Amino acid sequence: MHRKSVYRKILIFLLCINIVVLLVFTYKELDNKIPDKIKILVGENENFDFNLPFQGDFISENAEVISVNNQKVPSNQIKLNLNKPFTLRLTKTGEYRINLKLFGFLNFKQVELGVINNMELLPSGNPIGIYVETDGVMVLGTGVINGLDGLNYEPALNKLKSGDYITAVNNKTIHNKEELINEIQNCNGKDLKIDVRRGEKDIQYSISPVKTADGEYKIGAWIRDNTQGIGTLTFITREGEFGALGHGITDVDTSLIMEINKGFVYSADIMTIIKGRQGVPGELIGLINQSEKNKIGNITKNTNQGIFGKISDDYNITVTSKKEYMPIGLKQEVELGPASILSCVDNEVKEYNIKIEKIDLNSSSPNKGMVIRITDEGLLSLTGGIVQGMSGSPILQKGKVIGAVTHVFIQDSTKGYGTFIENMINNLDEN
Repeated sequence: MHRKSVYRKILIFLLCINIVVLLVFTYKELDNKIPDKIKILVGENENFDFNLPFQGDFISENAEVISVNNQKVPSNQIKLNLNKPFTLRLTKTGEYRINLKLFGFLNFKQVELGVINNMELLPSGNPIGIYVETDGVMVLGTGVINGLDGLNYEPALNKLKSGDYITAVNNKTIHNKEELINEIQNCNGKDLKIDVRRGEKDIQYSISPVKTADGEYKIGAWIRDNTQGIGTLTFITREGEFGALGHGITDVDTSLIMEINKGFVYSADIMTIIKGRQGVPGELIGLINQSEKNKIGNITKNTNQGIFGKISDDYNITVTSKKEYMPIGLKQEVELGPASILSCVDNEVKEYNIKIEKIDLNSSSPNKGMVIRITDEGLLSLTGGIVQGMSGSPILQKGKVIGAVTHVFIQDSTKGYGTFIENMINNLDEN
């Protein structure tokens, strides 16, 4: 009898665990099916069909701008039944909220609804050379210095950290490595007051330079003040703004987004293609035409969603294979199945076939909203799939710009990630 009682308790315990796991799995599945953030275009009907047991209470002080299923609804009665198809239309841009309740009474989550102006983009696909200078001098790490006395010192240890930006020395603003090195050399062995920006904080440290055997003073910090590389121009707006890459420019040593002071985009020529293969990402090797006449534009922002800025007035935008501006496709419009990308790997921008295999409306990484696979035999024969340098290639589906290529799968170069175009244009709104 005692053994049966033990078995019964074990079975009950296992049953409880299974129920908990099932509930957690169901919660996550329901959560993933409804975006945390939804954007719709002002003045246009947006159709939704979630087919889920939720009721949504629309929070807005101005009911005059909202219609549900093409009917005006009093502000205290705006309720959405997500178990049936419905249509939303808002006549004013702005941010709204929808409180979701499971089965109409269990609070589930709040959805942010952004209403934006419709816009058209000129998709590009052209290779670009990128040059950026950091906002201050970036610290990569600290190291040991062998002093004039033969002893080892590390003056910056526990003071400077990877990702810090040195902005001033002895109250003198620092713009680049040369200025920093000059200030250190001219210290005559005296302590330096070094201003550092660490995230949102401004900190000051006193660091004692060490004189080396060759007579130079050093503080034991690895630093960087610029970087450059090859990428792809994603789009140009009618107002002359551009977006590129689909992901931010990160420092190769720290993997942190670089805080930039200024940057430039130049035309570039693809010279060599290193094909991707399993375990080894391929690469486009290009030549940056780094001269004033070949400047495409100025970079004003480096974000998780790419680089953004203003296009040069004399840039010839007709070099793209798509001569016309195209409407944007919001993430709820993206469908599994056939799509295409614009990319330049064979001396001209061409449209290549891809397949969208997965859509994640609530991805924790903003530039990994889609999983795409290259299906175009011509592109596969040239590159083996997605290679470094193709980041930013615009993704098109059903006559709309829906996103951009961002990453390649290391173990399968035919597949990679893409970001939603609405994530990129969010950065234009903030310019």
